[in-house]
Amino acid sequence: MSHSLGIVIESLVAVLLMVTIAYCMLLNKRLQRLKADEHSLKATIGELITATEIAERAIGGLKLTVRDVNENLGAKLTAATAMSEQLRKQLGECDNVVRRLSRITSAARPSTAAAEPEPASPPMPAPVSQAKALAAAAQAFSERKRSNGLAA
Repeated sequence: MSHSLGIVIESLVAVLLMVTIAYCMLLNKRLQRLKADEHSLKATIGELITATEIAERAIGGLKLTVRDVNENLGAKLTAATAMSEQLRKQLGECDNVVRRLSRITSAARPSTAAAEPEPASPPMPAPVSQAKALAAAAQAFSERKRSNGLAA
């Protein structure tokens, strides 16, 4: 029996060695796949690093562009504010000129009506707006001044 016990033990060791060899072959295939995946992963990481560097340069360019646009916009906004203020002042001056012209025309009407009788004009059918009346009075005043040689 000692002889058959030795054969059983030797057979068991042979089977375990075959299982170990099969497992080693399986591990070898997995390691080869892992190394292949490692190379493709390194290539992917390299591409990702390149893309990141390009994106960082683009972001830097965009920051410079935004800063330039912001400065230009600030300058234009300042200029527009100054222009708005200048226009507001000019409108105020225009209002003063219109008021003075209005006073001149209203002051000139009674004195010219007493000194020179004007030809009869047809009565106005409806009240005219103040702006139209003011424009008509200014036009009549300028025509009278031109005929007297006072206007250019």
